[in-house]
Amino acid sequence: MRSSRDDLPPALPAMWRALKRGYEAEPGFLAVSFGLSLLAALPDALFALWLKLLADGVPAHDRRLVMASAVGLGVTAPATWFLRVMSVRIQRQFRERVTIALESHVARLQASVATIEHHERPEYLNRLAMLRDQVFVLDHMYMSLFSTCGWILRLGVTVALLMAIHPALALLAVFAIPTVFTAAWRPGVERAVQERSAPANRLARHLFVTATTAPPGKEVRVTGIGDRLVARRRAAWERGYAPVAAARRTTAVWQALAWSVFGVGFLGSVAFTALVLQATPGAVLLVLAAGSRLSAYIGATVGEIGFLRGIWLEGSRRLAWLEDYVAAQDEHADATVPHRLLEGIRFERVSFAYPGTERRVLEDVSLHLKPGSVVAIVGENGAGKTTLVKLLCRLYRPTSGRILVDGVDLTRLPAETWRSRLAGAFQDFFRFEFRARQTVGVGDLPRLDDEPAVVVAVARAGADDVVARLAAGLETQLGPTWPEGVEVSFGQWQKLALARGFMRDCPLLLVLDEPTAALDAETEHALFERYAAAARGKSKGAARGTDGRITILVSHRFSTVRMADLIVVLDGSRVVEVGAHEELMAQGGHYAELYGIQAAAYR
Repeated sequence: MRSSRDDLPPALPAMWRALKRGYEAEPGFLAVSFGLSLLAALPDALFALWLKLLADGVPAHDRRLVMASAVGLGVTAPATWFLRVMSVRIQRQFRERVTIALESHVARLQASVATIEHHERPEYLNRLAMLRDQVFVLDHMYMSLFSTCGWILRLGVTVALLMAIHPALALLAVFAIPTVFTAAWRPGVERAVQERSAPANRLARHLFVTATTAPPGKEVRVTGIGDRLVARRRAAWERGYAPVAAARRTTAVWQALAWSVFGVGFLGSVAFTALVLQATPGAVLLVLAAGSRLSAYIGATVGEIGFLRGIWLEGSRRLAWLEDYVAAQDEHADATVPHRLLEGIRFERVSFAYPGTERRVLEDVSLHLKPGSVVAIVGENGAGKTTLVKLLCRLYRPTSGRILVDGVDLTRLPAETWRSRLAGAFQDFFRFEFRARQTVGVGDLPRLDDEPAVVVAVARAGADDVVARLAAGLETQLGPTWPEGVEVSFGQWQKLALARGFMRDCPLLLVLDEPTAALDAETEHALFERYAAAARGKSKGAARGTDGRITILVSHRFSTVRMADLIVVLDGSRVVEVGAHEELMAQGGHYAELYGIQAAAYR
């Protein structure tokens, strides 16, 4: 995927896509808001005409001109006020509704990205961080665009009035071109600098959160690093702000010069009308009024264009990029996920390096995981165990080689459908602070509120004791920061996470990536022995039409992994041994050595 800022989708098509998104969400409010913005522009734009009629009608005692002027001026003020009030109220409702739609859209997009590669690339993280900041104000893009159209309408009416005096006065708009250029150019320059400064700003925010929130609070106080965090946060902020401030000073100078050019043109137009054309007082007054308003209209127009370019257009470009990025993840997913595994899963010379690095975490891995088997993956820290699991879950794609599911490349299987047939629990689980029933139930969304299914999953995970200690059982709110919420220990959270992983009854692949690290070895062994026996029961029926489930177990405890049908030993990113426990012990290789070291520690 392209990574430079210049490779974001083009601005105007991106904004058009965002507008379509708003129209799909609230078509009626969008149309009415746009119409009111245009109507509100007309009374103000015609103000110079009413002044001309008044200035021409009074000396000539022309009652018709005076009356027309009086009516125009009389209607202008209340009409402007009424249209603006109505426009503001309608737009406020539109913005509230479209904001929810946009936020939901961005959240849905980020949650549906097939891989988590975008969380590993700094340039993507910067882009997503800015989009998260901008999505809350992206609704302003619609208002800014409507307002821009209103200012352009005012500008067009004003230029038409000037040309009615003399066509040459249209040249006043030419003197405004430098202001338009600098206003359109300035935000883009500043935004580019801000994006380059995003890493420093992210660091400043991270340090601020570290210094001021509860989770790191104990260690911040015990280590006494509070002052250091504050100092580093200040330094990071200044490192990010300094280039932005310098860019703003430079662009401000150019913008001031552009407005000086327009000022010269405005004075020249007044002199031309009064001295060269020797026009009527009304015409001179119209040029004065329309010319002065022209500068205000140009300023407002280029200001809105600047906002559109600097924030709203950039926000819509990042939104369009995220939409394209999500779509590209399943671009070649044209195969169907099998209902049951017949051939199993094969790794064919799979290598992998994390995004932004060249070091291979997995190197030339070839494996065959048979249907209905329990497979243990062992190795020292950093050997690539969790990475192999992430590849199986399609959180990443192999750098080279391929993973086949019943002979079909895993990248050809739609990620969402494939994951709907996975289940699992991980060491770095997330603490869903919901009611306990939902904390477990989210492991199988269609059965989120199915209490019997949740009870079964809790029993599978051996978490009955956790639920029994909760005041309201499965209806207990977890998390002490919520009303009536309770705190539970890390080990209890881990058991609930394991229960969540056991919610799906018939997964094709069950992944248990050290999900019981907080439990004692005896409890872990008993739990997995029971589950491995159940998995093997499934495998015996695989030939009769059951799912042929493969269970992947990652653990540092060899007393647990010895029960597996197949043990895969990783060392230095490579597979060095494969076999059952007895076979590997008989070989006296790396597995036997690690097993002996751990057994000696227990003795």
